[in-house]
Amino acid sequence: MIVLKTSRELALMKEACRISAGALKAAGEAVEPGVTTAEIDKIAHDFILKAGATPAFLNYNGFPAAACISINDEVIHGIPSEKRILKSGDIVSIDLGATINGYVGDNAATFAVGDISAEAKRLCDVTEESLYEGIRRAVAGGRIGDIGSAIAQYCEDRGYSVVREYTGHGVGAKLHEDPSVPNFGTPGRGVRLLPGMTIAIEPMINAGGAGIRVLPDGWTVKTRDGKLSAHFEHTVAITADGPMIMTRL
Repeated sequence: MIVLKTSRELALMKEACRISAGALKAAGEAVEPGVTTAEIDKIAHDFILKAGATPAFLNYNGFPAAACISINDEVIHGIPSEKRILKSGDIVSIDLGATINGYVGDNAATFAVGDISAEAKRLCDVTEESLYEGIRRAVAGGRIGDIGSAIAQYCEDRGYSVVREYTGHGVGAKLHEDPSVPNFGTPGRGVRLLPGMTIAIEPMINAGGAGIRVLPDGWTVKTRDGKLSAHFEHTVAITADGPMIMTRL
C-alpha cells in the first residue's frame, strides 16, 4: 500500500532526511587511504546518534552496522569491517539512513579514495547524473516507469549496465515501503506519481555487465564480472510543484 504523506508528515521526514544527509556527508569526508570501513561506519553511527536519531540500517533484517559500505566491484550491502582498509584508487559506496520522530531518511553516494582512474570517475559521474535524470521525471501525474526509463537510457547510452535485482523504493514511516522504484522501465507505465508520495531513487550502475552475485555473508552484492559499480541515492517527495529532494543539504 502506498502511503501519501501530509504536509506535517513531510516536515517530520525532512528532519530525518537532513540527519541522514549530514551523516552521509560526514562519512564521505572521512574517506581517504588507510581508513577502515568500520571507522567510517562509526562516524556515521555517532553523527546520527548525536543528532537525536537512530541508524535506520542497524539491525534491519539483521544487518550489523549503521551504514552499508561497498568497495569497487561491490554493488551494495557491504558490511563494515576493521579488516577492510581503503587504498588510493578505490571507489567506495556509502548507503545509510536515519530515523527520528517515526520517519526515515535514506541516501547514498560513491566516493573517490585518493586519485582514481578516469574510468572510475566517469562511472561515478554518469551514475550520479542518472540519479538526477530520474529525479527530473519524479513529477505528479507521471509514472514510475518514467523514472526508471530515464535512468537506464542515460546509463546504457554511455555503455554501462543497470542492476535489475535491486531497486529504489518508497520510504516514510518504514525504510522500505511501496512502491518499488526500478532503475529501468517503460515511459508512461507503472504506478502513477501523486503529491505526497515519498520515494528513494537509487541507481546502481555497473561498468561491465549487469550480472551480480551475493557473497556467502548473505549481504554483500558484487558484480559478477568483477568490474566496478557505483551507487547514488536521494529521498524525494512528489509535490504539486515538482520533485523535492529531501536528502540534499
